[in-house]
Amino acid sequence: MNKKHLWGIAIVLLISCGVLYVDLKDTPVTQLANAAHGINYGALILVFALMILSYVFEASILAVLAHRKDEPKRSKWSFFRIPIIQALFNAITPMSTGGQPSQLVAMVQMGIEGGRATSLLLMKFIIYQIVVFLAYVVTIITGFKMVATKFAGLAFFIGIGFLIHVSSIVFLLAILFAYNWTKKAANWIMDLLAKFISTDRVEVWRKNTVDKIDTFYTESQKLKREKKKLFLSGLLTILQLLCFYSVPYMVLVTLGVPASWASVTQMNIMIIMFMAIIPIPGASGGAEYSFQTLFATFVSSKGALVLEMFLWRFVTYFLGMILGIFGWIFKPKKITNTPND
Repeated sequence: MNKKHLWGIAIVLLISCGVLYVDLKDTPVTQLANAAHGINYGALILVFALMILSYVFEASILAVLAHRKDEPKRSKWSFFRIPIIQALFNAITPMSTGGQPSQLVAMVQMGIEGGRATSLLLMKFIIYQIVVFLAYVVTIITGFKMVATKFAGLAFFIGIGFLIHVSSIVFLLAILFAYNWTKKAANWIMDLLAKFISTDRVEVWRKNTVDKIDTFYTESQKLKREKKKLFLSGLLTILQLLCFYSVPYMVLVTLGVPASWASVTQMNIMIIMFMAIIPIPGASGGAEYSFQTLFATFVSSKGALVLEMFLWRFVTYFLGMILGIFGWIFKPKKITNTPND
């Protein structure tokens, strides 16, 4: 990690501490004590277990995609450290821009050649985006009306987050099913931009865009041929997201708050959509605000709401940062005997 990443950590901690201070200042200590007194420790363990399981499933996806019969077996730690390192760099970079590059570095460190590592991460990204898109569509259809009715301002930003995700998946699907048309459309857009922006700059954008389209198309064709890996990876992605999306519900269970798993999960998914448009590392400030705004519908006590928000944020955000730091420090044995790379 460089100084920029350390600044990211500092900004995240500063904003999070500021939010926590404001909440604690306005919350009676007796309410916090009463909420803490009712903690279900068995459910608390499950909260952490769900988050760690989501990392395990994500690591398993990469292990499935990377498997080759003619290669030496790599350690479970070498795969597990990839999602936790991603969690660390997602948390400390604006719009989570550091997550993908950090995964690539982690895979190279374990001995996977850079080009192949990029290919595997693209395969994983395609599968993940498709599953997430389906989850978002179901959530918008079943839960957005209630949010729009009660929280019109927040619903607007959730809608923007949804449109951003829809745009990315439409782009992917266009490459998968209309490759030639997508390239022509990209070149047409670049020709249009060249009328208003420097030609040299547009040509750089054109090359990068066309290269990405070609790479995505190539990897999608590989994925189609490996149906068993595709099925297993899709199933593991569903399990990964089920664990991650279920954390807030289990947090409510931990503090004895009655709620429906489906309703809580819908709220959580919409918070994640909202966080996607906040350009601060880890969406700090916005994540806490949206959690408290939406989950106030389930919790009447201010103390319980603050405690739940803190627990949710720690497990889904700071736990990944802590594990990611260990993952970054403790590198696995590098296995480079990969004859087909």
